[in-house]
Amino acid sequence: MKNIAIVAGGYSSEQVVSLKSAQGIYSFIDKEKYNLYIVRITKDRWSVLSEDKQEIAVDKNDFSFTHNGEPVRFDFAYITIHGAPGENGLLQGYLDMLGIPYSCCGVLSASLTFNKYFCNNYLQHFGVKTAKSIHLRKDEKRTSEEIIAELGLPLFIKPNDGGSSFGTTKVKSAEQIQPAIASAFAEGEEVLIECFMPGTEVTCGCYKVKDKKTVFPVTEVVSKNEFFDYDAKYNPASVEEITPARISNELTEEIQTLTARIYDWVGAKGIIRIDYIISPEGEVRMLEVNTTPGMTATSFIPQQVRAAGLDIREVMTEIIENEFNIR
Repeated sequence: MKNIAIVAGGYSSEQVVSLKSAQGIYSFIDKEKYNLYIVRITKDRWSVLSEDKQEIAVDKNDFSFTHNGEPVRFDFAYITIHGAPGENGLLQGYLDMLGIPYSCCGVLSASLTFNKYFCNNYLQHFGVKTAKSIHLRKDEKRTSEEIIAELGLPLFIKPNDGGSSFGTTKVKSAEQIQPAIASAFAEGEEVLIECFMPGTEVTCGCYKVKDKKTVFPVTEVVSKNEFFDYDAKYNPASVEEITPARISNELTEEIQTLTARIYDWVGAKGIIRIDYIISPEGEVRMLEVNTTPGMTATSFIPQQVRAAGLDIREVMTEIIENEFNIR
């Protein structure tokens, strides 16, 4: 049987979410077909937790480990790191050099989609509507007055290179802007400031293998908090997630079609999820592209797979086997 590394952890605050996704994926993949190992990556250590609960160091020279005197080499990596180095293309480059197939976007696509500002501007050339925004690096300064004059209030301030709403603030007054920028910089190297887009938040997943395209039902997201923040994302009591979304068939088809097109435009691979806002006038605007979406039992993708009448185990098998069939 092939040895599958479920790669989790990472360098950001999202590592706790990543480890939960790893447990979800471990439960989803067919253990009668594959040997599964959870590999945890941090800045200081790469390790695998063996079946007898030993933490064993991973040899970075060939992405292997030794257990009871026997070498174990990985045939495939299911990457579920949210943030660096698994969502921004660094880990993919390493695996490419070793010739080890993996579950998600390649280096270029991962780098593009991880940078929200660059991705949004790239997709605007295809007619995708996104929020008006300002991009800041650490050596750049904008006054609160300049930002309000350009984007108005309220607005969202978040890390340009982060996720799970860590460091994200909904700003309603000028006094909140600079502290929110500082909070976002504490989580990432760049900051994205976006104008507020009122409307209904929805999300839609998609994956493609060989000549088969599967777009999942759309989920409506109703947060009980100020916005869909970290608490709402991971505390079921703080959010209502409705699949399929309570929107028209026409809007559902528009979002599913757009999701499939964006998948191709960014060169995606494996499962992705794209978040949108539907304005009160019915205009669909993209929020962001997630190329390593959450995969806990209660995450959006497993919900959408169930709503589509699909078996998550079969979906995982398709994604894994697709990488061996195209080589």
